[in-house]
Amino acid sequence: MTTPPKAPRLVLASASPRRLDLLRQIGIVPDAVDPADLDETPLRDELPPQHALRLAAEKASCVAARHPESWILAADTVVACGRRILPKAEREEEARRCLSLLSGRRHRVLGGIVLLVPGQDGHRRIDRLVRTDVTFKVLDRAETDAYIASGEWQGKAGGYAIQGRAAALVRWIGGSYSNVVGLSLHEVAGMLHGAGFPPPASPDP
Repeated sequence: MTTPPKAPRLVLASASPRRLDLLRQIGIVPDAVDPADLDETPLRDELPPQHALRLAAEKASCVAARHPESWILAADTVVACGRRILPKAEREEEARRCLSLLSGRRHRVLGGIVLLVPGQDGHRRIDRLVRTDVTFKVLDRAETDAYIASGEWQGKAGGYAIQGRAAALVRWIGGSYSNVVGLSLHEVAGMLHGAGFPPPASPDP
């Protein structure tokens, strides 16, 4: 009897619950979640697109060493105003500076995505860079204070989470909404399909 091929195993190289929820939204449930612990400080003169792709690639490579026979999906999200990379706000003053900078302006959200496909000669790398343009309304002091009080900004790139109360601050968006949340679902689904990963099973009726 011929042994059926072993089902491929997908590992999400991210600690972000938002990315896991996004994947589940389109029926993709990773077999494991194994985040990489990296220094995410931008390199000197590193531009936002380069930063997003470099971090995604480093996360994928780090986790692939622990899962040599698995498919590895990694991503990084960068919020940028011009050449400036905004931080993942951890303190209130950081979040306030981000909101002040974004107020009334258009900025970019850059999503670096890396998929590592296992093979006989190691992993093959597929990567994508997704850009979404976002414009904030002009924020007054009361709006800024209310958003800071919500606490949603903590740990978020650019000091805001579009899937929460910050949705009321966004005047215009051009491009992938899920990219701003943390992962472009259109790109990920296309990358997995193009590389031969089996489609998600249909839910039981």
